[in-house]
Amino acid sequence: MAKRPDIEKPLSSYQAARKRRNLLIQMGITLFALVILSIYTMPLGYGVMTSLKTKDQASDPQGPVIPSEALQYEYEGEKYDVVYVPTDDGLQQWALIKPTRRVSQFIDINNPEAGIIEWEGNWRALEPVFETSFQWGNYKEAWETIEFLKLLKNTFIYAFVTMIGTLVASALVAYGFARFRFPFRNTLFMVMISTIILPPAVTLVPTYAFFVKVLDWGGTWLPLIVPQMFGNAYNVFLLRQYFMTIPRELDDAAKIDGAGPMRTFISVILPQAVPALTAVSLFHFFFAWNDFFGPLIYLAGSRDLRPITVGLTEFNGLYRTEPQLILAAATISMILPLTIFFIAQRVFIQGIVITGVDK
Repeated sequence: MAKRPDIEKPLSSYQAARKRRNLLIQMGITLFALVILSIYTMPLGYGVMTSLKTKDQASDPQGPVIPSEALQYEYEGEKYDVVYVPTDDGLQQWALIKPTRRVSQFIDINNPEAGIIEWEGNWRALEPVFETSFQWGNYKEAWETIEFLKLLKNTFIYAFVTMIGTLVASALVAYGFARFRFPFRNTLFMVMISTIILPPAVTLVPTYAFFVKVLDWGGTWLPLIVPQMFGNAYNVFLLRQYFMTIPRELDDAAKIDGAGPMRTFISVILPQAVPALTAVSLFHFFFAWNDFFGPLIYLAGSRDLRPITVGLTEFNGLYRTEPQLILAAATISMILPLTIFFIAQRVFIQGIVITGVDK
């Protein structure tokens, strides 16, 4: 059958226009996402830039965003500030040697052999010349002042130990709710989920009195670590929803091979739930890393056990006039969590997306 070129040409034009439209839509969505991302990351970028400034630059709201310092020129053994001077040849970078009310004396830093240059005008209106200068010493000073190594060690131990404890407990409870039938299962599950909406302030005084007055655990890690060993309602919910998406035929096959409930849980369920387990692990790790109120009230008086959140708060109080050191310390504290997130982000996001969605 012969082809009809009069039909093929409009169709190809329509397809080309459709591809161009789809490309423009994709470019628009990407641009919008980049704009949103830049807005969210601007405070982080500003904090990093400020941490690399001097004290005077960090305290000056009108100062340059990029860490820089005023350029100076050495002339006859003394240093002078370099400013932009308007001339007939355009703006020139001259060193201000002797400022006066009407006629000031300058030296051309690019041609010092020309000698002293007299310039008539208001020298106070001249803008100084800045050069990029990163104060990497701020990070060293903050590290040594705040005892960062001890704070990081305490925080990592607290976050890692409680992460393992809550992961094991939550996975076991979620496995029970997802695979076993027992009386009042749905009622117990709803009661557990309802604890998520319970404000922490409601249980603060009773739990504090119990741990400190009854068990005498004040000034130790026990009030922070032991409760996490019994799981978390939010983590149990996420893992239960994921476990329910795993086909029961795998459990039946393991049972035929002679595997009991725990063997099935370890050999069948857990390997299939790596994304959800990773998501729960990172959720709790970041929570423990940023936990401030719990360590503040339970570790009062135990400076050697302080996590990084409490240590940074004390550092902020002592060095409130040193914003560059405060932001340098805050930047150091974010390095490890950000590194862990970027390494595991694919599995982390996959666990969040798949949880609660049928495969």
